[in-house]
Amino acid sequence: TCFSMVLPALMDELNAAQPDTQSIILCGIETHACIHHTTLDLMEKGFQVHIPVDCASSRTETDRRFALARLRDVGAYLTTSECIILGLAADSAHPKFKGLQKIVMKSAPDTGLLNFNPLNV
Repeated sequence: TCFSMVLPALMDELNAAQPDTQSIILCGIETHACIHHTTLDLMEKGFQVHIPVDCASSRTETDRRFALARLRDVGAYLTTSECIILGLAADSAHPKFKGLQKIVMKSAPDTGLLNFNPLNV
């Protein structure tokens, strides 16, 4: 019933397991509801929030685009899954790079965000 995942029990667990966490990668559905409220709550608690836009959806493209624009405007970092995945290795010499590269070698389906401009009228 709650749109935000910033629940006391979850935050207690995060703080106990990873007390130095400063950034959170947030993926999910209903960008205009769950992702929106969770992002705002996390940012209010001082976290940087990174949203891979190709991993955040809504039932309508309009809701998705406007939610992403609003989240960008309030300071969330919009990125892509490939950027996140490749960012897990510092460079191509990293021992895990080849495995990460295999994940992103096949092009992802079009997300409908190539012309990301929700106010384009």
